[in-house]
Amino acid sequence: MNFLDPERLWIGVALLAVVVAYVAMQVRRGRFAARYASPGMLAKLAPRRPGWRRHLSAIAFMALLALLITAFARPGANAKVPRERATIIIAMDTSGSMVATDIKPNRIEVAKRAALEFVNQLPARFNVGLVAFNQGASVVVPPTTDHTAVRDGLERLHTRPQTAIGEAVLTSLAAIANLDPQAADNPPPAHIVLLSDGGNTTGRPVDQATQAAVRAKVPVSTIAYGTPNGRLGNTPVPVDTNVLRNLAEATKGQFYQAASGEQLRQVYADVGSSIGFRIERKDMSVLFVGLALVAALAVAVPSLLWFARLA
Repeated sequence: MNFLDPERLWIGVALLAVVVAYVAMQVRRGRFAARYASPGMLAKLAPRRPGWRRHLSAIAFMALLALLITAFARPGANAKVPRERATIIIAMDTSGSMVATDIKPNRIEVAKRAALEFVNQLPARFNVGLVAFNQGASVVVPPTTDHTAVRDGLERLHTRPQTAIGEAVLTSLAAIANLDPQAADNPPPAHIVLLSDGGNTTGRPVDQATQAAVRAKVPVSTIAYGTPNGRLGNTPVPVDTNVLRNLAEATKGQFYQAASGEQLRQVYADVGSSIGFRIERKDMSVLFVGLALVAALAVAVPSLLWFARLA
């Protein structure tokens, strides 16, 4: 919990002074009574003293003041709120190295299963699109709220030689722009999630794609998927992280590295929580005012029942 006006909590010092004064008065009252009468005489004069009950109203009154002071400082808490009209593009590397078996049964099959789980966890109102890239890049499924179409598209992916990361980003940006051309001045939030196991080997440079994503204000989160020991036959195909890391950092996305199916699923879970929700401050003043009203009743009811007065 945090406060918009924390300096107002200093009023609590006055409340503390009231508490100290009350305790001091109770001690003084006891000493004053003992000065003029013996304990036996006091018992005869007031055989049914309220005892501890007389303090309950005072305690409830102090709690009421404390709650009102807290509400006056405007307390709040951060809450996760689902984004509206968001568009997510999954850009999947389908180059030949994605059939490497360092991750069983191979990289592409595990990546597809993890992406399926990712789509399943996204809010139904999100537009989700699918882009595949190898020697070029193509839109397999345009952004849509029909997530079943995206899942079917993932199942249809097949591999070809080479890796065109720059083309993948530019194609994803075009798919986002085509979703609602009339909203160019006020585009909905969009995010590209790009998974690859290697560097850019063909197509337009990644730097060009990075600049386009920055201009469009579309973050690109990248996932480097695979292990350093990956092989395709006798050819080593280790995962390459440099290009993907630079792309994510330049576009204000997140860079992730996954070397197993479980790690990849966790990455997608992290991505979903970061792009599927926004953090908003929730005002909690009303809660404390409500509790103060409860405390006010706790002051009034016992006083009426036990002492026949509101004090």
